[in-house]
Parts: sequence; C-alpha cells; structure tokens
Amino acid sequence: MEGLGEKCAVFGVYGKGMDVARLTYFGLFAQQHRGQESSGITVSDGNVMKRHCGMGLASQVFTEEDIESLVGHSAIGHNRYSTSKGSELEHCQPFVLASKLAFAHNGNLPSTTVLREFLTEKGIEVEGWNDSRLMAEAIMWYMGQGKTLPDALAAAYPLFTGAFSILAMDHTTLVAARDAYGIRPLSLARLNGGFVVSSETCGFAPVTAEFIRDVNPGEMVVIKHGTLSSKQLARANQKLDMFEFVYFARHDSMLLGKSVYEVRKNFGKMLAKENPIEADVVIGVPETSLPAALGYSQASGIPYEMGLNKNRYIQRTFIQPDQKLRDKSVRMKLTPIPQVIKDKRIIVIDDSIVRGTTSKPLVDMLYDAGAKEVHVLISSPPIRFPDFYGIDTPAQTGLFAYGKTVEEMRQAFGATSLHFLSLPGLFAATGLPSSLFNVSCFTGEYVIDLKERFKEFNHPALPIDTKRKVTT
Repeated sequence: MEGLGEKCAVFGVYGKGMDVARLTYFGLFAQQHRGQESSGITVSDGNVMKRHCGMGLASQVFTEEDIESLVGHSAIGHNRYSTSKGSELEHCQPFVLASKLAFAHNGNLPSTTVLREFLTEKGIEVEGWNDSRLMAEAIMWYMGQGKTLPDALAAAYPLFTGAFSILAMDHTTLVAARDAYGIRPLSLARLNGGFVVSSETCGFAPVTAEFIRDVNPGEMVVIKHGTLSSKQLARANQKLDMFEFVYFARHDSMLLGKSVYEVRKNFGKMLAKENPIEADVVIGVPETSLPAALGYSQASGIPYEMGLNKNRYIQRTFIQPDQKLRDKSVRMKLTPIPQVIKDKRIIVIDDSIVRGTTSKPLVDMLYDAGAKEVHVLISSPPIRFPDFYGIDTPAQTGLFAYGKTVEEMRQAFGATSLHFLSLPGLFAATGLPSSLFNVSCFTGEYVIDLKERFKEFNHPALPIDTKRKVTT
C-alpha cells in the first residue's frame, strides 16, 4: 500500500478520579496509524483547560512531565494527518477556544462555503482556517449566544457538509457526534464508572475499556456528570468508508460488528475465487495485506510465506513529501527474503494501488531476488477517483489507475499478471449489505454532496464492473 495519507484519530475520556491524560495518550498511541503529523491532548478539571500539542508521533510529543501536568476529569486527544490546509503546528488539534471549548475532528468537509459565509456574517475573520477550525468556531459562536455545548453543536450541525467524527468538550460535558452517513468510525466504551470514545475499537484494549457500541450516524452522544445521553441530529444513512476495511483500520479493530482481520482474510479468499493462478508461494506486503495473503493461501492451497521483511523503524512511505524520497524509501522499508523468493512463481498481494510509485520497485525487487514469475493481486478495485471525505489522495490525474486498463497497468509494473478484487467481491467479503458502504474512490459516486468541488474530476474515467457475478 502506498501514497495514501491517512485520516485522523480522536480519543476521549470522561471520569472522576481517572488519569484521563494518560489514558488518552495510550488511546492515541494505539491509533498512531491514523495520523503521524501531530498529536495533542486537552484536559479540563472543571475550571481550567490545559492543552499540550506538538508535531510528530505521540511518543515524540509527550513526556512523563507533560502527562502529569494535564490533570482533570475529562480529556480529548487527536492524531492528525492533514487533509485540509497545511501541516503546521497551528493546525494541531484539539483546538481550544476562549478556554471554554476544546474540539477535535476526524474527517473532511469538501465544501466549507456555508460555514465560511455563516461566520463571516457574524463578523468573524476566517482567513487561513481549515475545516476543523471553522466547525469549532461555529459551535463557539452559538455557545457565545448562551447555548450549552450540546445545544450549540446541534445548532451548528447543519453547517457541516462532509464527513466527520467529532469530539468536543467544555468544563462539564464531553460530546461525540458523527455525520449522517457515518463515513468515519467512532465507538463508545465504559471504564471505571466513566466513558471512553475512540475512532477505532483498538483504542479501548490498552486502557482496558469495555466496548458498548458504535456512535450511530447522525447521532450526538452527551457525557455529563457520569451519565450518558443521546440525541439524533440527522436521519442515519450508514455509508462507512470501505477503506477502513481495506487499509486504514487496525487488524484488531471491529467495524459494523465485523472483525477487520477476518474481513481482510475474506478479501484474499475472494481474490482466489475470482483469480485462480498457478504459483508456488503467496506473500503479502506488510502489514495490512498480510491477512488477505493468508486468505488467498487458505482458499487456493498455495503455501503462504513471509516473503517481505518490513523495517518497522521506517515511517510509512507516504509521509515523505518528496517523490524521489518516497520512491527510494520503498527499498528501505521492505526487503525480500531470497530463500522464499528464488526460483519461485510468486503471488504478491497488496491492498490497493494509489499513485503506483511503489508497485514497480516492489516487482523489480522480487525479480532481483530470483522470482521466476511475479503475479500482483490487489485486494480492492482500481482507485480511479479522488477522495473528498478525509483521505489524502492526489488529484484524479495523479491516480495511477485513472484512464488506464488493467493490462496497461501491468505493463507499467512489469508483472507477469495483475488482478484486482471486483467491487461485488469486495462487498461479498464483508458479509454486509453493499448499501452500508461508501466506495466513491472506486465508482466516482459520492454520497455527500461535493458542491463546487464536483468539477474537480471526470466521471466516469473507465466503465465500472458492477455486474460481475460472485460466488460466495
């Protein structure tokens, strides 16, 4: 998997007598895969808000002294990968406004026109603000009119056109909310009489929190004085981003009641049904593709091996802003194991192709290690459309699959063969109705109105194979 900037992670804790900052730190640490540009935590003790934020990983941003200084009964934290505006410290979240409101956001609003017009009409200067800051300022304006935090968020909610999972906090209340389509995951848990909110369920295990349920699409959950209440702000129409299953979520997370690990294995099994290949060994590209490779092996009977070693101390390749550095970092990140590869017909499974920059170097590495054949199988359909809901994909012309046939892509890689999982196969592997998912990067069909940004891509680039029959 390459070239895809991740979304973000949010994590919140509410509970008297709890070390909320330390718990939030470990929740962010567990979700570091969702954003590596900045990390921040804000706490409230009922009277004062304290915030610590910095650029880099959570382990680089926070010291023991920092955590000990953040004392309170409630906290929200955020790991960021920028999808709106830049990667400067000023965009680090949670935002704190007037020492009264802390706000963190996972997602992206493709259009902020309505928000900007609203704030401008109120005499608020919005120049240079990203979507998250605009959302926070809208809530703060309503709080300035005397509304409580939950009422202020409910009033501002219709201004938010896009994908969002929100955590907001004042001195007495912690609020969590999702967009009406639930594109971003968000879940609730209990801990020692208090509550925990996390982008992914994998954030609960390190703090020993007990999962309750997902926050529903369009729902606002209010945690105050140790009690939890809920209000539906918009009619739910679940459309979880399929890329959570394909790549973003950790193997040990649960989405829509399904194990991410098991679904990824099913991707591989479905690949084997759709694309039977004669080969000697199946390998996966670490880490997210390994379950799919195992699934392909189980379904096909071809032995599974760890053919690629990952240097775990190398940052994910998309973090490098320079394309030449990104290309070179592939060989620093992955090393083939010749004893597995040499003189073998290799099936190598990856989860997706975005820019295509790492695929050819990977194929070349396998040939250099002595592979007789290299069959590349991708456990998702071709990505031919940009994302507008929080994934840092390039413009459509920067997507490798845009305007290309599968054969043209294969020739560019130099692979023996190239195969993608079909869209029906992708849905079937989840064991859930296709109506529950957003798959806009595959189909160009966007569930949330893009407004003025609809003109930024061509639709469709190539015919979409939506009629293929799949045997389950």
